[in-house]
Amino acid sequence: MSFTAKDVAELRRITNVGMMKCKEALSECNGNIDEAVNYLRQKGIAGAAKKIANVAAEGIIASAVAADKKSVALVEINCQTDFVAKNDDFIALSKKVANFVLEQKTDNLETLLAADFEGKSLNDSILEQISKIGEKLELRRAAFIASDTVVGAYVHPVGSKVGAIVALTGDSASEEKAADVAMHITASSPTPEFRSRDDIPAEVIESEKQIELGKEDLAGKPEEIKEKIVEGRINKLLASKTLDEQAFIKNPDQKVKDYLAPATIQSFIYLKVGEGVEKKEDNFADEVASMMKS
Repeated sequence: MSFTAKDVAELRRITNVGMMKCKEALSECNGNIDEAVNYLRQKGIAGAAKKIANVAAEGIIASAVAADKKSVALVEINCQTDFVAKNDDFIALSKKVANFVLEQKTDNLETLLAADFEGKSLNDSILEQISKIGEKLELRRAAFIASDTVVGAYVHPVGSKVGAIVALTGDSASEEKAADVAMHITASSPTPEFRSRDDIPAEVIESEKQIELGKEDLAGKPEEIKEKIVEGRINKLLASKTLDEQAFIKNPDQKVKDYLAPATIQSFIYLKVGEGVEKKEDNFADEVASMMKS
């Protein structure tokens, strides 16, 4: 080896590229740091790594269903602007990654990013696309579910900003029904948090009960009346958050569980682009004022 750990650290400082890629570059360039920098730039990695600190809150949701209809994947691929989210290369990458998650049969991001993807790791493939597209790109979330019967997926076609996957089990289960329920999940408000009442943790029920008991409109009412009112409110609230109990989007007179019967929901996952990401708000007036002072 014609370079030291200090050389690796220096190359990492210059390029902001991961240690393993720095070691690879130095190996290819016989320990010459300047040549290694150029090597990483030629690979499209050095420029991409500098964008990693940027906030990526836009993007799309993509799905992939196995040929046997028994497993399904859903991914959230983020970028920085909605303009890039409509880029053909970005859309193609998202679809490829969804299929890759399906093939790998895992939603573990660390495992996925390290796995071989078209001759290189998925992480390196994304870095190359960052260099090509010019924005931070990120596989933010991945989901994978399987069923002994059938699965379905739905990604809302307008902007591909929300999507859901569903696994069904039992008689009368079909891909069409699974896809219908997935569509229901993306369109329902509130978005279901639980499959059935049995899935709701006791602490969630107790927390909601305490909130209701503390509301001002119950002050001064007899305890037994309070309990009945709160019980009714809790049942209504939790039913609204439970997929089985929600009014089916295609037929509001029917609950989701009745539409599916005798089939039942085995599991479901919902993703929305940018959910939980704090977007950076540009304030150009403040920026100009700051520049004038300096």
